[in-house]
Amino acid sequence: MKLEPGTHCPLLDKECIQFKCAFWTQLRGTNPQTGQEVDEWGCAIAFLPLLLIETAKETRQGAAATESFRNEVVARIDGAARRVAAREPMTVIEAPDAPAQ
Repeated sequence: MKLEPGTHCPLLDKECIQFKCAFWTQLRGTNPQTGQEVDEWGCAIAFLPLLLIETAKETRQGAAATESFRNEVVARIDGAARRVAAREPMTVIEAPDAPAQ
């Protein structure tokens, strides 16, 4: 059994006017919960939960990519610091005494 949403618009407090409404829009893409292709017309307000789920998923993926990049940068900086520390210490070259004036 598939549950179908009602056609009552809470903004107008009457039946949905569909294509006459500015919120009536086409949604295309992949459903983040099922992975199935989506190509349907509907109310943008009704699509919000689906879009919020997709936004949260993309945000998590972006955060994971940022963390991975940070870890790679830290590892390379640590490696460079170890290579520099392993070199012989630098010797200080003193400048000759300046002539007295």
